[in-house]
Amino acid sequence: MQLKYPMGMSIWSVPYFMGEPMTGFNVPKPNTVVSPALPDGTPQERMAVLNRELADRVAGDDYSVVYAGDCVSAIGVLAGLQRRGVAPLLIWLDAHGDFNTWETTPSGFLGGMPLAMLTGRGEQTIVAGAGLRPLPDEQVILVDARDLDSGEDEALAASGIAVESVDELAHSLPPDAPLCVHIDVDVVRPVDLPAVNYPASGGPTLRQVRAAMIHLATTDRVVAVSVSGWNPALPGAEVAAEATHQLVAPFLAELTNG
Repeated sequence: MQLKYPMGMSIWSVPYFMGEPMTGFNVPKPNTVVSPALPDGTPQERMAVLNRELADRVAGDDYSVVYAGDCVSAIGVLAGLQRRGVAPLLIWLDAHGDFNTWETTPSGFLGGMPLAMLTGRGEQTIVAGAGLRPLPDEQVILVDARDLDSGEDEALAASGIAVESVDELAHSLPPDAPLCVHIDVDVVRPVDLPAVNYPASGGPTLRQVRAAMIHLATTDRVVAVSVSGWNPALPGAEVAAEATHQLVAPFLAELTNG
């Protein structure tokens, strides 16, 4: 089976986790790998270059689907959309808040910070490197973030970001805004989607999340999709890759024999 793309659409593979290459990343074909020469330096400096390159690619598309090893790549996707003059509503599906800053993080893990970064909080090296203008809180919906760190939860509650469940999402979209959808696959309950680095107990079923993605796709307002989160080195990776494809498939062209 092969995917027949609509005009102007691309699938981008970004096989990196925190600026380091990954192997075994299962992405639908045909796709184009984003793999620029990265500098020696901090993870922030490496990811700044990586996301600048991703932004360049997305800026040239009418419609982008990005598979990445971590959620930070959403910064490059949004920067590319901004270069095209698109100011989307960001729908961020994640079991975690990704809303830590250096002041709240218990671990210092950059992967727990991208939603804070792209709304102008905390660490800004990657945001500046990608050329992203931070999004206003009111342009973000965080979906099913059920595992929040202490301090992160308070920062999120004090923000203007809307926090919703997967089932609420279908009833809360503004009528006209273009949509950028980011899916960290750990939003799905672990029994349905294994092989994630940071599983969070509970959560919606694969069927529930897929139904929400079908609803978003049928609005015909989605301009970009990014997906991240499963680890090809962990047990159950093949199951996770297939489940991920089920989530992304509503945003792709129909499958055709070939």
